Formats: sequence, C-alpha cells, structure tokens
Amino acid sequence: MASISSLSSPPNLLHHCVKPLKASPKPSLQVLKPTQGLPKLTSSSHIIFSPTPRHSQRLSAVAEDTSVDTSSEAARRIYIGNIPRTLTNDELTKIVQEHGAVEKAEVMYDKYSGRSRRFGFATMKTVEDANAAIEKLNGTEIGGREIKVNITEKPLSRVDLSLLQVEESQFVDSPHKVYVGNLAKTVTTETLKNFFSEKGNVLSAKVSRVPGTSRSTGYGFVSFSSEEDVEAAISSFNNSLLEGQPIRVNKA
Repeated sequence: MASISSLSSPPNLLHHCVKPLKASPKPSLQVLKPTQGLPKLTSSSHIIFSPTPRHSQRLSAVAEDTSVDTSSEAARRIYIGNIPRTLTNDELTKIVQEHGAVEKAEVMYDKYSGRSRRFGFATMKTVEDANAAIEKLNGTEIGGREIKVNITEKPLSRVDLSLLQVEESQFVDSPHKVYVGNLAKTVTTETLKNFFSEKGNVLSAKVSRVPGTSRSTGYGFVSFSSEEDVEAAISSFNNSLLEGQPIRVNKA
C-alpha cells in the first residue's frame, strides 16, 4: 500500500525515482531541482523552465499559441457563390448571420465593369459558426438562384499565384470590351482569346478567378480594337457553345 500512495502524489513519485541518488554527498541540491521540473516537461517536452509564476505565464502563452490555427480568419472564412447580381453587402450579412455570428461579409465586384461577380465571402466569428452557415445555406436559394457555400479554397502555392497575377496584369483593357458569362470551368484565358479571335481583332482576354485560387468564377472579359469588333462578337457568339456550355456575351 505504501507504493500505491507514493504513486498518487507526483512529488513522491519523482522522489522515489531518484532515490538511489541520495547516496551522493549533496542529495538535496542535486536531486530537487531537476525533479521539480519534470512534471512540466511531460506535457511540453520542448519547454524547459522552473516552476515560478513568471514561467507559468510563459507556458500559458505558448499553450494559447497552439490553438490559434483553429480560430484563424482562414478557418472561419466561407465562400458564397452564385448569388444574385443585385445582392448587397448588407443583405448578404443579414442572410448569413441567421445561422451564426458574422464579423464581415462582402460581395465581390469586378474592378472594370463595377458589376457584382456573383459571389462573396463571409468571415464568421468562430469555426463552429462557419460550419453551421455552410450546413444551413449550401444548396438553398437566394432570389431564385441556388447558392453554393463552402470553405474558402486552399491557397495556391507562391509560384501558381504569381503566374495568375502575371496573367491578370497582362490584360489589355479597352473601351471596346465584352463580358462573357456562363463559362465552363475548363475555359482558360488562351481558349477565350482564340475563340473570339475568329470574328475580330482581339487585344486581350481574361478569365476571372476566385481570389487566391485558380478556380474560375465562370465569366471573363475580351477587349477589342474597335466597336465594330464588339458588335460582331455579340451577334456571332452570344448563346453559342464554348466547351459544351452556351455563353452569354454582352457589352462590358
């Protein structure tokens, strides 16, 4: 029974483990310092400290740091796609906050046309709020459109992101430009440019991407050298098939 009682008390256990060392000339100083630190080392082997209040605070800070990933903004940010073009930031916020606490919600707009890109993002207060919003909203309808709600895409590697940024920067804007909607996800910028080059002098083309990812948002832009080319593109390609999908073409 003596051995059981010694196991129930960590200090006695440690004292028991180093008992053979008591034969040394200076048992108290040589033994007590390492044994007092041992209980802490079992829970965090990379931290060595003495049991003082100051170091206990340091341990608490380290413990808090390890839980940051689950509450980071990336883990709480959700993508909301296929929303009506008229939906505003305030309306999006009201819809999402019915299913969890929202820190921020915003609709994404095209910097060239100023029109809604038909998707947005919401940063929720907690991961639980994000999961609840996804579960409750994905597949529901807003303004007659079935929306898609999921966690944000895994970020691209630095190399892939750089290539997309280069592609974006190379787009040649023009007052003679068309908006191309309902693009298949497989359509690339090069495909779009080659397709429209059949009916006019294409200056540039681009497929819009979900920010920070390679995923197409389903629309793009094509710029021409003249208004005649724009009219020809609209009359020739509106409702025509591009990689199996009928596309919408109108002035941007």
